[in-house]
Amino acid sequence: MQSSTNHRDRLPKLDGYHIGEQVYAGSRTLVYRAVRLVDQQPVILKMLKSDRPTLNELLRLHNHYTITKNLNFSGISQPLALEPYSNGYILVTADQGFCPLQEYIAVNTLSISEFLAIAIQLADILHYLYQQRIIHKDIKPANILIDPVSQQIQLTDFSIATLLPKETEEIKHPNVLEGTLAYIAPEQTGRMNRGIDYRSDFYALGITFFELLTGELPYQTDDLLELMHCHLAKPIPKVSKLQSDIPVPIEQIVAKLMAKNAEDRYQSALGLKYDLELALEQLSTTGTITPFAIASTDRSDRFIIPEKLYGRDAETKTLLDAFERVSQGNVELMLVAGFSGIGKTFVVNEVHKPIVRKHGYFIKGKFDQFNRNIPFSAFVQAFRDLMGQLMSESDAQLNLWKNEILKALGENGQIIIQMLPELERIIGEQPPATELSGNAAQNRFNLLFQKFIQVFTTAEHPLVIFLDDLQWADSASLQLLKLLMQDVRYLLVLGAYRDNEVTPAHPLMLTVRELEKLETTIKTIALQALLPSDINQLVAETLSCDRALAQPLTELVYQKTQGNPFFTTQFLKTLHQDGLIQFNRDTGYWLCDLSQIKFQSLTDDVVVFIAQQLQKLSPSTQSILKLAACIGTQFDLQTLAIGSSQSGIETAMALWQALQEGLLVPLNQIYKFFNRNLKAIASISLNSGIGNRVTVLFDFSMIVCNRLPTHSSPIPKRKQCILILADCS
Repeated sequence: MQSSTNHRDRLPKLDGYHIGEQVYAGSRTLVYRAVRLVDQQPVILKMLKSDRPTLNELLRLHNHYTITKNLNFSGISQPLALEPYSNGYILVTADQGFCPLQEYIAVNTLSISEFLAIAIQLADILHYLYQQRIIHKDIKPANILIDPVSQQIQLTDFSIATLLPKETEEIKHPNVLEGTLAYIAPEQTGRMNRGIDYRSDFYALGITFFELLTGELPYQTDDLLELMHCHLAKPIPKVSKLQSDIPVPIEQIVAKLMAKNAEDRYQSALGLKYDLELALEQLSTTGTITPFAIASTDRSDRFIIPEKLYGRDAETKTLLDAFERVSQGNVELMLVAGFSGIGKTFVVNEVHKPIVRKHGYFIKGKFDQFNRNIPFSAFVQAFRDLMGQLMSESDAQLNLWKNEILKALGENGQIIIQMLPELERIIGEQPPATELSGNAAQNRFNLLFQKFIQVFTTAEHPLVIFLDDLQWADSASLQLLKLLMQDVRYLLVLGAYRDNEVTPAHPLMLTVRELEKLETTIKTIALQALLPSDINQLVAETLSCDRALAQPLTELVYQKTQGNPFFTTQFLKTLHQDGLIQFNRDTGYWLCDLSQIKFQSLTDDVVVFIAQQLQKLSPSTQSILKLAACIGTQFDLQTLAIGSSQSGIETAMALWQALQEGLLVPLNQIYKFFNRNLKAIASISLNSGIGNRVTVLFDFSMIVCNRLPTHSSPIPKRKQCILILADCS
């Protein structure tokens, strides 16, 4: 029905449409004006530039259409259709005469009143998205449309938007991060130790406001890693330094939107809108805007526990100091010890910011209690992670890596490829290695791996390897760990383990003592339970109240959780889910029923507690999670669908609640083909062979078993947990 053409030579042809001029040509997409023949309606056609688009490119068009087609709001540009075209799709939207705000401000200088009128509309749009539980993730002037006559605003391009209340971005090279690097929030970089939620859009809005007011971006550099570091750590530039006539309240509003931590930004679009309207009212009535207290009405009705480190300042400093020494040429092993759920991983992830500043790499792997027979499992995970980061770099940089790796490995590259198949994509196919046996083969591997890792440990890019659950490390991995601590510089190995499961005779402790004899720099951070004062701060900031008001609830929470961070946050979430903590819309404050909380027969056992929460899921979600747990810590949709005797669409829909609750972590964005609203569009994807495979991660050992409180016995409880989740032993 539709035919493909070379887009650069002539206009494409699409049945039912008369295609006119091209209005945009990007690296991935082309945009045309057209007329829909059936009703002569002017339309905009957005199509993929490549004749052989990637799955991710197809997904983005799909996602834009599926999220926006049911939105009924004047501030959202709605699509008319998603037309199959060649090997992809064409997105059809109405042509209402709007143009990108980026183009408009290039030739028009906005007055303060015009800026405020636009800003108020954008606040309205973000409030609507908040109500619909949509995070846009790519707000910028290029994705904001304006009517040049009426100055009506519309938001467009929902290609990477999400319907999940929270997403976690993994570490990626800046080239492949979702969103536009000049505008993305610090947590969207994957190096912030924070999740992405609706407040990420506020940060991008703040940068957009900065650009509208000054004509410039706040951070200007061509170095992508430097730009990322600016978002993470550089002070927020003052608008008034570029435009001295900007009123103080507007400068304060922009600065609050651009706060590094989401907790310090506006918490609601309505609170933002109130301040913008107050400024516009002053300007309209008096001709000036005088200082006023911003965010005075800013309240969020969404229950969000701050993702901050409480009571860990000293431990964090120890970790950052270690990285600083390593970046000067040292090699160190930093062990983080503590009971399950005490926050070991969270502390370790605080090292992300300085790594970006030093252009370093952070990779991680996790040992598994039931896979100790697989040698080097965590190292394989970690270096697969590194291979993925390298593959995202430019062709020129990738070629440099190729040459360095081949120089280090010589003709023995195949030996490392056997461990890391992804390496072959970088260095190409390698000749078979000479067969050796026994100790000779092991010694050759050790020497080669040492040379291999030295490629990635230099002054230009120090390396941090995080190995989680070291108490389950296999003997081969511990031997490799000893090897890496020798004759290597610019390397920091972070190892987390449960000290309550490790005796002096444990292989890990024996390895540590051997390394100490070799005068390796080894330090240990022993994490303890949080103090009542730390829990009090967490509760107070969660409920947006004074610490004195939060004290009664703090005492009840501490009594149950004994300061275990994971159990504390899960306990607070449960109180909210059970209606014992509620937001009072009349007063704008959170209220908790202390008398009911006191009489709740809540278990002190975290495994039983989490199992109770899982049982609140729908029967279909519980059933599908049982099967997923039988498959393992990673599973794909196709396998799970076969096991459940359901279609891929039915299986994906059953998983949706678990995704929303954060029990499943998607390994990629393909899950968006199966969002909760559009079974039909998912069906199109499956039937056309697009998106018929979704890979997701359900790490039940982390969610349920790896964070038991101090008074639980881990191994028996883990077995119990598997029985609860999987109904299989």
